[in-house]
Amino acid sequence: MPRVSLPITTERLVLRSFLPRDVDDVHAYRSQADVVRYIPGEPRDREQVADLVAHSTTAGLLDDKHTHVTLAVDLDGRVVGDVMLALNGLDGADGKQVELGWVFHPDVQGQGYATEAARALAEVAFAEVGAHRVWAQLEPENTASSRICERLGMRREAYFEKGSWFKGRWTDLAIYAIRADEWASGDRS
Repeated sequence: MPRVSLPITTERLVLRSFLPRDVDDVHAYRSQADVVRYIPGEPRDREQVADLVAHSTTAGLLDDKHTHVTLAVDLDGRVVGDVMLALNGLDGADGKQVELGWVFHPDVQGQGYATEAARALAEVAFAEVGAHRVWAQLEPENTASSRICERLGMRREAYFEKGSWFKGRWTDLAIYAIRADEWASGDRS
């Protein structure tokens, strides 16, 4: 089974396992309704964030029991967001299709950190996990995440009108993806 080598270091960030000391940093963004608007779950209180942090501690192992990895995005010792890599495709959790996700504190949005972290995670998905295809699902009105997908070289493969029951209502759903051969060609900004 594949393993994600940790930590993952980029030019400005370190993607790593969560540590108990991260609870306050994670609570600072995961407790905000506008931040969690497009991700599963509601704003979390400190105790719920502590549980999330405890359960997200990982050695990077991906297998039948551990089908996803959620990593802290560390900027100069502060957790400013988290990213998720999930063995999650139409054909099951075989690692051939990998879903990416991200959430960041509002005070660092618009500075390229999410793109930098997602790019590093996509590279890991292709180089270490051996993914054939990396994809992301999002509400089309989440234009910031749509732009991240496009910067990674992903294309919008599908658009489902009122195709997702999310947070008690029907929402539109867009699927973005890039294949390993496209990633290897380097045709992205």
